[in-house]
Amino acid sequence: MDGPGAYHGSSATVENATGKTIGTWPCQKPPWARLLAVNANTGEFMWYTPLGMQEGLPAEKQNVGNAGSAGPIVTAGGLVFIGATNDHRFRAFDAKTGEELWTTVLEKNADANPITYQSRNGKQYVAVVASDTLDVFALP
Repeated sequence: MDGPGAYHGSSATVENATGKTIGTWPCQKPPWARLLAVNANTGEFMWYTPLGMQEGLPAEKQNVGNAGSAGPIVTAGGLVFIGATNDHRFRAFDAKTGEELWTTVLEKNADANPITYQSRNGKQYVAVVASDTLDVFALP
């Protein structure tokens, strides 16, 4: 895939000043992964934003994207949920603007598409599988 978020190239092992390996990063200018929205009628990109972070970088430079697997879901209320990064994060974005609204740190990396369901009492939930754990969150 070309365009925003496309990755073509190699990676390199990165070490800190003491020689400790702190990651294997792509050999290209970040962002290294993006979440993007496409207008289905026109094919135009509506928005895109770096998806994921690299904790081995200084705090002000960590928002560079982080590879992973799985895809997002979009709720009827206009929220995009995704956990498909290797930084143990599960995130919610505004579907119209791409603004990150919420994030939480999971015990493990999410490795499945999120699901949403409504309980018998009408409360809506979003859930994601992270290895052998199912993490569930109530929507307001």
